[in-house]
Amino acid sequence: MRRNTSIVLLSVGHACVDVYQGSVAALVPFFITERAYTYAVASGIVLAASLLSSVAQPVFGALTDRWAMPWLLPVSTLLGGLGIALSGLNGSYTLTLVFVAVSGIGVAAYHPESARVARIASQGSHRAMGWFSTGGNIGFALAPLMVAAVVATGGLRWTPLLMFPALAGAAVCLPVVRALQQRQTGVGSGTTVPAASDDTASFVRLSLAVVFRSIAFIGLSTFISLYARQRLGGSAAAGTAALSVLYLGGAMGSVLGGSLAARWDRVRVARWSYLITAAAVAGVVWVPGPAIYLFVALTSVGLYVPFSLQVTLGQDYLPSRIGTASGITLGLTVSIGGLASPAIGSLADATSLQTALTPLVLMPVLSWLIFRALPEPSVPQPSAGAPAKSDDTSATLSATPTNPQ
Repeated sequence: MRRNTSIVLLSVGHACVDVYQGSVAALVPFFITERAYTYAVASGIVLAASLLSSVAQPVFGALTDRWAMPWLLPVSTLLGGLGIALSGLNGSYTLTLVFVAVSGIGVAAYHPESARVARIASQGSHRAMGWFSTGGNIGFALAPLMVAAVVATGGLRWTPLLMFPALAGAAVCLPVVRALQQRQTGVGSGTTVPAASDDTASFVRLSLAVVFRSIAFIGLSTFISLYARQRLGGSAAAGTAALSVLYLGGAMGSVLGGSLAARWDRVRVARWSYLITAAAVAGVVWVPGPAIYLFVALTSVGLYVPFSLQVTLGQDYLPSRIGTASGITLGLTVSIGGLASPAIGSLADATSLQTALTPLVLMPVLSWLIFRALPEPSVPQPSAGAPAKSDDTSATLSATPTNPQ
């Protein structure tokens, strides 16, 4: 299987999984309307799903460090869809939490192993990893549209129809899993011993930078719709447009980050991206009028340029624990960032939404400061006799990831 084919299939599968991350929040208005949940009760569903999924990801990452488990891709995809599909069929709040938790576990199981498989399939290409991350961003952005199309038409009793993306995602994963297993059988082993040593100190600093990025993104995604409505005359459409721009800009940012890293090193690209993002967030908070959309777009692109680069950096800082590194950069640090949202809301209640969003300007600055002290990981070069691999089309799925080019 050619590398581009495997990455495209993995990207589609990633979209089919992450659509269920976005679906939980998208279902909240329907839970409130049909089941008379309070805002606090409904938000508890979102918080529970987010925390469970994010905390569980490093656990699954540690497991994939011990054993290669590519079969987790289709199985976890189906599990993620099953939980959401069942969440609307019973009015019990406890069962709803259980079903959403099942979906969260599926999402948690998917990401560390899929990041490992994508690294293998990409053969070290930052551009390819950028496309893999973009698939997840697109799935997350499409979730509200999918939920609205299904549940707004037939009510919560139609949630079983939301299982279809999971079926499609599991199907597109199977050829990649089969090719990987065949390759592993051919070489006699599914794992390799990394030549580089772990740089735990750099990984910890990187994780802190990801936390600050998460605070900025989750804070904006939670309140940007309300803020845009305030700044632009109270139109609900204005708020929806701002949130859509914030989500859709992520797809462009991930692809751009991979392309830039193919020319310059990842640390430099991330450093400049965070510096530009700080200015963009300041524009979102303080520049009046329709220009807010421009700054929201710049913020979204700026926050997502480093996204896939941080995943591969974490893997290179911890080459002996790639699954753990992926689980932490994709999961645990995101949940920690989400814990800041209640504090932002409390500050907004006490002062104003603009005042509450102002500290978010500092978050990319802190990430920039951390990246100034981070080294680009040194990776052993391929042997002189190794055949060159094209960055675009000709590389095949291999069981051993090569070095970033």
